[in-house]
Amino acid sequence: MKTIRNEIEFKEVCQNNGFHVFMFTTKWCGDCIFIKPFLPSIENQFSNINFYEIDRDDCLDLAREMDILGIPSFVCFKDGKEISRFVSSLRKTKEEIVAYLEKSVREA
Repeated sequence: MKTIRNEIEFKEVCQNNGFHVFMFTTKWCGDCIFIKPFLPSIENQFSNINFYEIDRDDCLDLAREMDILGIPSFVCFKDGKEISRFVSSLRKTKEEIVAYLEKSVREA
């Protein structure tokens, strides 16, 4: 998973063609730490998707602009347009993340 460090990097990636998933997280978030061990297997399962991690605390203005209030949260873009969100403050399971990504890919 690549890291986005600021809003400029985020906007550059968003404008690129392809399917991009942005995971908003923080270092102190227990639910974010919970999902970290199985994220590599999800990335392997969806090898046609570009995955990016954004530390919400480092990019607070971007998170506010995008209404990211809960973490971890996922936002999908395809060819420069936002197509879906999985945004909440609730813990997410591997199965929920996979189901979200499958649905996003199918409906894109």
